[in-house]
Amino acid sequence: MRKGFDSLCGIVTTQMQLDALNKDVYIFINRRHTQIKILRWEGDGFSLYYKRLEKGTYTLPATETNQWSILLSLQQLQMMFEGVSMKRRYRCKRYQHTSNIVDNGLR
Repeated sequence: MRKGFDSLCGIVTTQMQLDALNKDVYIFINRRHTQIKILRWEGDGFSLYYKRLEKGTYTLPATETNQWSILLSLQQLQMMFEGVSMKRRYRCKRYQHTSNIVDNGLR
């Protein structure tokens, strides 16, 4: 997960043989499925979104072995971010920050 804009764009064009300058979103996940990077061309430059989970893992749809890439729908991507397993259809663990904010008496 050390790669930046140029390296990820190079992976899209050389290994995946796709056009990184279209409006598609390219998702890269580490081996442990705890970190994700999303690369997208926005017309005037690339944007890169990076997220590391504190607890749990990202669950991908079932694929064949040795498959480099898969096509996800927007709904599948949303489910992956929300922690819904697309294999067994259950909600995965996610870190929830608990704050010690006390009710200010506003009711």
